[in-house]
Amino acid sequence: MPIVPVDPPQRVPVIGGFDYVTVDAARRRVYAAHGGSRSLLVVDADSGKILGQVRVGPMAGVAVDPASGHVFTGNGTWRSVSEVDPVALKELRSVDVPGDIDAIAYDAQSGRILADEDDGTHIYVIDAKTFKRIGSIILPGHKPEYLAINAKARELYQNIDNLSEVAVVDLRTLKVRRIIKTPSLQHNHPLQYDSVFDQILVGGINGKLDVYSSSGKLLQELDVPQRIDQCDVDAQHHLLACAGSGKITLIKTDASAAPQIVGQVDVAPGMHTLAIDPQTGTIWAVWATQDGDFIQQFSLK
Repeated sequence: MPIVPVDPPQRVPVIGGFDYVTVDAARRRVYAAHGGSRSLLVVDADSGKILGQVRVGPMAGVAVDPASGHVFTGNGTWRSVSEVDPVALKELRSVDVPGDIDAIAYDAQSGRILADEDDGTHIYVIDAKTFKRIGSIILPGHKPEYLAINAKARELYQNIDNLSEVAVVDLRTLKVRRIIKTPSLQHNHPLQYDSVFDQILVGGINGKLDVYSSSGKLLQELDVPQRIDQCDVDAQHHLLACAGSGKITLIKTDASAAPQIVGQVDVAPGMHTLAIDPQTGTIWAVWATQDGDFIQQFSLK
């Protein structure tokens, strides 16, 4: 399955570097953490036009409230989480937290934002209505990397880099319920939850991607490029896209068979984060170079 650029790379104002990317398919928006410029990047998913940037801090994590369309940002070393109105291109609220913030997730059922302490031992919990910190989840080890929510089971899956494991958090009690060991992975990094197949997809920097059931059973393994960073799952079309080692890698997932690499394209060496638009199947990726920062859209032929 060829992965083809839709247009030439589009330059993003201000050199600074990127982190996580996400797509709001319903509202046709792409959001990228443009941490080096201390801003949230907002892009029209249909036209590809850059709509603007909202200054929030050296952000890393980004999550969308599906009800309002507002965007939550985890603001790195500024030790805060913000709410952004992407239509008005304005920061609405911000709350301070005790540590640096990396990845974040939004639990729509409880109305809570879950924010990873970068290289730390906590997930900070913020009430999105009052925008106050209401608690912290204590994690095993340190260096939480990525997290995903299983809404049906009321569980959160949290990668733990230094222990090669996934901590399973009870979203009702905000406590670690159990641990899924991932011994074949080194320094767990990307993690996605496929709600259709009820699978946890987790990768390590050593070029391995493992598929686990939500109960913690190892189902399948796959060799992938080393040092993949962000992956994004399109559960409807059973595709997983990953960025790292100068490549975008597209993987076909399956309910019972081993996943397979079905597409790959060489990209800029600095490209390590991306997101899939589940409505169109296109991939959005961002990267930084000494000559500037860029965003580009890729289609699947």
